[in-house]
Formats: sequence, C-alpha cells, structure tokens
Amino acid sequence: MLKTHDELPTKHSEPLIAFLNKTIRVAVKILAIFMVLVIFLGAGDVVYVLYENLMAPPFMLLSIEDIFKTFAAFLAVLIAIEIYQNIVLYLSTDTIPLKLVIATALMAIARKVIIFDFKDLTPMYIFATATVVLSLGITYYLIGKHHREKFIDERSNSNIETK
Repeated sequence: MLKTHDELPTKHSEPLIAFLNKTIRVAVKILAIFMVLVIFLGAGDVVYVLYENLMAPPFMLLSIEDIFKTFAAFLAVLIAIEIYQNIVLYLSTDTIPLKLVIATALMAIARKVIIFDFKDLTPMYIFATATVVLSLGITYYLIGKHHREKFIDERSNSNIETK
C-alpha cells in the first residue's frame, strides 16, 4: 500500500498547519482534475490537427511540416499524461517520484527538439538544448542505475533471510 505524503500531514500539532495542508491537498486534487481535462482537450486537438491536415490540399497527404505538427500535438498529450502521473504519485507516496519527473522533462525537451525549425534557431540555442538533453539523459540513467542496484540489493537480502 502506498504511504501518504509526510510533507503535508493532515494531522499536525498546530491546527492551522493541519488545515492548510488539507487545503493544499485539495488544490492538488483539483489540479489533477484539470490535467485530465487538458488531456482530453489535447486528444481532441490531435484529432482536429490530423483532420485539418488530411483535408487540406493535397487531399489525404501530409507534408513533413504537417507530420511535425501532428507529432507535437501527440507529444503534448503524452507530456500532460506524465504530469498527471506526477500529481497522482505526489498525492499517494511519501517520496518524490524523481525518475518520473526527469522522464517528463526528457519527454518535454524531446518534443521541443522534434519540432525544431533549424532555420530560425541560433547555434547557441541548439547547443544549450543539447546540453539540457544530455544532462537529463545522464540524470535519468544514474537514477535508473541507483534504483536497479537498490532493487538487486533488496532482493539478495530477502533471499538470504529466507534461507
């Protein structure tokens, strides 16, 4: 079973703090509701963008620019889903879902890279974006490696205890 967030305890020695923590938890739940609404609106936007691009001349053909616009709309919905998962995990666990937050950031920057229009970008902007992608990629790898090592240690300790 998932533990609740220790950062926002609903039982606190100070009644005002307990009330404020409850209020913040309600606000986060409202954000989750709005994020679901954004996801549905985004999915509708994907359908609309695809329909508009397919119906425009030349009929039923997509240009490279149309494909990139469609990819951007798809990825925006996927990022919204990742953010929703972050909200749910924030409410239901006692740890910050760091790996998911990094994965969401990676997806957001990947979306940006996919829709780059290189004729309008400066080399410094491209270099800075590459640095962010590399940094996030290394961070994601290191966090994943740490989680795998921790999982292997926990499994080996439980196997030793059962023998």
